[in-house]
Amino acid sequence: MKAIVLTAFGGVENLKLQDVPVPRVDAGELLVRLRATSINPLDYQIRRGDYPDYVPLPAITGHDVSGVVERVGAGVSAFKPGDEVFYTPKIFGPKGGSYAEYNVVPQELVTHKPTNLSHAEAASITLTGGTAWEALVTRTRLQPAETVLIHGGAGGVGTVAIQIAKTMGARVITTCRGYQAEFLLSLGADATIDYEKSDYVEEIARLTGGTGVNVVLDTIGGKTLERSPHVLGDGGRVVTLVDIATPQNLVAAWGVNAEYHFVFTRQNRGKLLALKALLERGVIRPIIGATFPLEQIAEAHTALEQGKVNGVPLRGKVVIEVN
Repeated sequence: MKAIVLTAFGGVENLKLQDVPVPRVDAGELLVRLRATSINPLDYQIRRGDYPDYVPLPAITGHDVSGVVERVGAGVSAFKPGDEVFYTPKIFGPKGGSYAEYNVVPQELVTHKPTNLSHAEAASITLTGGTAWEALVTRTRLQPAETVLIHGGAGGVGTVAIQIAKTMGARVITTCRGYQAEFLLSLGADATIDYEKSDYVEEIARLTGGTGVNVVLDTIGGKTLERSPHVLGDGGRVVTLVDIATPQNLVAAWGVNAEYHFVFTRQNRGKLLALKALLERGVIRPIIGATFPLEQIAEAHTALEQGKVNGVPLRGKVVIEVN
């Protein structure tokens, strides 16, 4: 099969198109022929060497799959050849990721693809959707009528998180560049903050009448953990998806009884089933900012890292069409 193999940590030139054997299908596993995958920040973080102890080289990475079941292993009864499925492969799994024509996956991670989505749309939402669900539903337990601040609303996780939060009955405020405001309002955001022109701490005070928000979802890092207590109401919750190596001063968190969560997404069929129901009802929708063929994986990585495609700012996900 054709696959993109990471041969060394570093730049995009280390992503090589190669012919490699199709992985063996063991009991309880499915062989899936990919139709599409997509790029996440986790993918370029792995490529540049952020997790060297977890990724023996050479490696096939990638963390989103939409495709068709080709073969099933012994003991698999819920799926059959020809079924259309979507899922997030096991991160750092021994049989490789989604930058390939085929992927082998344990059946417990797999869900039938939403019938109303293309493979490109389905592949764009497995990791980001699961991450947003875990952050808002599982970890912070966002409630109806609560207010959530989503940092980086125009990104892959942010665009899904806005929509999920609205289905939960929350008020959504999101940070963005000014030109993204209209787009994010169309997804359901109640208010946007242009972080290039305004201090979001001051804007949250104005927008909430000084009461603060109940939840902060951090997709950007920086000093967000340290500044979050200044936008939280009492008992507020903060959830971050970002590796932060630099220590931050959280002493202000005591003043509001803040609760912090650190999320590295766990694969789970239950989250995908919940997302599938929302997707098939049309309550949430995938946002695709750009599409590339598998052979142009380097250009796709560059687009996501730079946040633009051919000079145009990127919204949502970068998708890779495989077959």
